[in-house]
Amino acid sequence: MEHVKMDLLAQHILQRRDGRGIREAAKEVGISPATLSRVENRKVPDLETFGKICAWLGEDPAAFLGLVPATSSATRALVHFKKEVAIKPESAMALSEMIVLAQAALLKEEV
Repeated sequence: MEHVKMDLLAQHILQRRDGRGIREAAKEVGISPATLSRVENRKVPDLETFGKICAWLGEDPAAFLGLVPATSSATRALVHFKKEVAIKPESAMALSEMIVLAQAALLKEEV
């Protein structure tokens, strides 16, 4: 995740918080206030946290990864596991987003 545009991500977080406390915003995101503070201070989050923040922001993760955002006509990747307890829904969503981003990057290289 070293290619994450941390300045842009931090800016979007601060705009979304709009003066509200970090504890309140972190609770909405589903992460700790300390974690949200670190990301606001341009520290690279883990993949699960990155996914939660992007979902909270309503932003395509591609915008922060320097990739072309997925369009509505893009193929959606689905992740299926045999057991529901095998992976958290948030992690499954993050994996599916990674697959779509990888596909978009590969398509871009082919051009």
